[in-house]
Amino acid sequence: MFGLITWFQGSFSVAAALVFLYASLDVADNLSPQGCRMSYMNPLYIPQTQFNSTWTPLAERYSLVLYREDQWEREWQLHGGIPVLFIPGNAGSSGQVRSIASSATRQYYSRPNVPAYETWSRNMKALDFFAADFNEDLSAFHGPTLQAQIEYCARAISYILSLYPPNTSIIIMGHSMGGIVATSLLPSKDISSIITMSTPHTLPPARFDQRVDEIYARNREIMLHDSTPILSLCGGAMDMMIPSESCILPPLVEGLPIPYRRTVFSSALEGAWTGVGHREMVWCHQVRWRVARAAMELSMASSLAERGLILDKWFRDGHTLPPAENAEVFESFPLPEDQSRILSPGERLVLAQPEGSQTYLFPISKENTTDHRFVLFVSQGSVPPVSPQKPNSLRISVARCFGLTASLNCKTLHPLVHKLIPNPIPGNIFPVPQQGTDESEGVVVFEADVIPESNSEAQWIAVNIERAAGEGWLVGGFVSADQIFDDVSMTKMLLGGTRVTLLDPAALWTSVRFPKLSSNALVVYRVVPLTTEDVLCRDQPLFPPLLVHNSHPAETHYFPLTSQPPRRILLHTHGSAPYVHSNHGRSEGFELVIYSVINGCSMQLRGFDLRIDWTATLGRWSTRYFTTVVCWAVGIVSLVVCKAWRSGESNGILCVPPVSHSLRDFGQRQLPKLMLLSYLLSLLPLPDYLFIGMEGEWLYAPIAPLLLMVASGLVCVSWMLLVVLMWPIGMIRHIYSPRPQEEVISARRSTLVSMCFIFALIIFFIPWQVAYLCCWLIHLQSCALDRFPLPEPVSQVGTAIPLLSRDESPSGGRGGSEQPSHKHLISNSHHRAHLLLLMTWLLPLAAPVLVVWVRTLVTAGLSTPFDGDHFFLNVVPFMILVDFASWTSNPLLQKHRLVVEKYFSASWTLWLVAGVAFFVGPRKTYHVFDAARLAIGMLTVLRIGPQYWGGNPWRLSIPQMQLFR
Repeated sequence: MFGLITWFQGSFSVAAALVFLYASLDVADNLSPQGCRMSYMNPLYIPQTQFNSTWTPLAERYSLVLYREDQWEREWQLHGGIPVLFIPGNAGSSGQVRSIASSATRQYYSRPNVPAYETWSRNMKALDFFAADFNEDLSAFHGPTLQAQIEYCARAISYILSLYPPNTSIIIMGHSMGGIVATSLLPSKDISSIITMSTPHTLPPARFDQRVDEIYARNREIMLHDSTPILSLCGGAMDMMIPSESCILPPLVEGLPIPYRRTVFSSALEGAWTGVGHREMVWCHQVRWRVARAAMELSMASSLAERGLILDKWFRDGHTLPPAENAEVFESFPLPEDQSRILSPGERLVLAQPEGSQTYLFPISKENTTDHRFVLFVSQGSVPPVSPQKPNSLRISVARCFGLTASLNCKTLHPLVHKLIPNPIPGNIFPVPQQGTDESEGVVVFEADVIPESNSEAQWIAVNIERAAGEGWLVGGFVSADQIFDDVSMTKMLLGGTRVTLLDPAALWTSVRFPKLSSNALVVYRVVPLTTEDVLCRDQPLFPPLLVHNSHPAETHYFPLTSQPPRRILLHTHGSAPYVHSNHGRSEGFELVIYSVINGCSMQLRGFDLRIDWTATLGRWSTRYFTTVVCWAVGIVSLVVCKAWRSGESNGILCVPPVSHSLRDFGQRQLPKLMLLSYLLSLLPLPDYLFIGMEGEWLYAPIAPLLLMVASGLVCVSWMLLVVLMWPIGMIRHIYSPRPQEEVISARRSTLVSMCFIFALIIFFIPWQVAYLCCWLIHLQSCALDRFPLPEPVSQVGTAIPLLSRDESPSGGRGGSEQPSHKHLISNSHHRAHLLLLMTWLLPLAAPVLVVWVRTLVTAGLSTPFDGDHFFLNVVPFMILVDFASWTSNPLLQKHRLVVEKYFSASWTLWLVAGVAFFVGPRKTYHVFDAARLAIGMLTVLRIGPQYWGGNPWRLSIPQMQLFR
């Protein structure tokens, strides 16, 4: 029944699916692991019953609640500060507000109903957290549902602000698709700021509805021109619901005013340094308390500039320098001998548990032209304005000085890098699962390039220590600013990898640059540390080697380098990815920085091996090309059906082969050519929204033939499953409802009445996707009945055969009294089977909206109409074709003498479907069904036409056209 090549394709696709599944699970566990502390709260939700249908008809479908931390604050009385509206995402609920709202309450109050000194001394007021409840609607799949949520939230803002004094503004927080809703509320003078969490700003996670794309396009224009500050928090590779490259805010356009737009990855967020899952983003303690604190501070801001500074302060990721506390000033001051020390050239300052106040002077050598980068590490203390959230009393300042030590002229030393980095515990997993990082942890790193000035004065770097109380440590000194360049190519990486040897294993700072390696979301590298360790040594490094990977201007990852890492060290990025436009273009090359403080005989890092981690790489492919595989499967089915339906057109009578033969023929003849063609097309610099979305990068060209092979195998597997499914259905139908023996020459009146009734239902109540599902089920039953052999027709003796004109065939027109040939019936059966395969693969493109409608019906009932999807013409061609195929005994979809089809065959429209599926479908999936609807519609009009109601087929030939002229 199935050929060897079909079994091979099916087995390959199943094996590939299992490998991709395993790889994607491995990505979730190892690529950007999560270390989040669980948050706890005492939630109390107060329904806002006054926000009813007088405000908006959607109040009967959705609801609004006010959050209160039980026993910590007054329940019914508003605080009078700035309100906050939390908008949940796809299948989210209002209860997700509880973690952030609880943190804001407990930061404002020191104990129940008693404000903390820090808050009341600044005249800060507590926040009122409101949350919209959308009954867990699936807004990611359906544009009208998303638009309904936008309209509801717009009215909710008006209601909330009516409870406050005039000119009060509101802070909007959106999780997942709630961030899309939040952005769509702009422009609005009532919105102070927007904070989105795990929101796919640039690429819809489900691309089945054109109206969702229209909302995204509108939001892009809004973000270009509106001045409201927007901050996007992204969870990185741990977020398996959306690709995190879509969480990055779209690039701005040069020449336009630059509003506040900032993206922060949780792996770079100072004090968090962890990947965060999609749903975990709202309750991860290391993130939620910062969101709550930022909202509290925003309530006191009065200008856009102040709001931007507040967001920068509480969501620091080290990619930009913090605002300087003091302006650059020259200061002359003497140094007492008992409070100062001059270090010798090249000497490193190492202080463990310092005490008191002291100034250390590093001489700047004019002869040494290489070691001119100054690096300083401070543990548990502060180098203002950077410090852990709960630092100790240790305070450090750095200045550049000139002159003699008796009287120095000093000015503030401006850094190149000034941020907080993690200090993982050696031998432990980082980040610690279910625990993460404490607010008091972290090491401040201060880097500055110091170029000697050409004057005769002595030059110094002064490190001033204040209020040290025997806690923490400090290490500083000069290092070489030269980078290690490794020109390894991607070809060599594919063949094995490279080894990097460090020039100075004990250096405080080392930079390694790989200028020719690809930095893309589709490739993951693995680092294997090479260490030297004395087993008899008991010294522990003060700061073990820490690898820093700045993979994107908004993304940083930290990895402790130990001799036996507890998990694989995997380098990845979200800067460049398929189907996502980036203002960075092709991302080639990346840099690694290694910080370390090695003391005594402790472990030293000699270097590391770098190679491609294929397991994690395949896991990245599976999450980004799932929709591509589905669309390409539709394209493959379209090519298979087109070839089968055109097999007998040259003779005027269709002799359609079985589906199994068509699949076998495709696998043997067409698939190898398509695989080669797909590889060549992948090398073309196509736009990032076409084909595989990689703009012709040769490294990723093999992905196209691989996806094509997987998609073709899935088509074979789907037909095998349909055959298995049709056997019991056909048996039951054959026993209880056999095929009628009388010949039907036109659509039944009851069928036409039923269709009209269905059209009315679509217009007023159900979406057309419901009718398509019913159409598929009916056709499945028809094809299931075809699985049983048809008896040879018996000629009726004595039946008169009417005379026919030369232009009429025995099977055409109303002269249908002649028994159809057995060959026609078998061909029609195969014809229907090919149509079933095509409709089956179109079903996933229509099913999401169907699921949304069922869920809306269950949760909201008939309280509000289901907007959109009532254009019944979307399904009319399928209904007519399925019904006609179920009763006609004439050759199905036979080519007629039409002037149109003399030069253009209607079946060629299936090539159009294949082209749209292969090139446009991966990014704009909804166009695939549109193309299929047009193709089936044209086939229905040209090949069926008047035959559906019992008339003669179209027979308008060229001589007749000339006669009419």
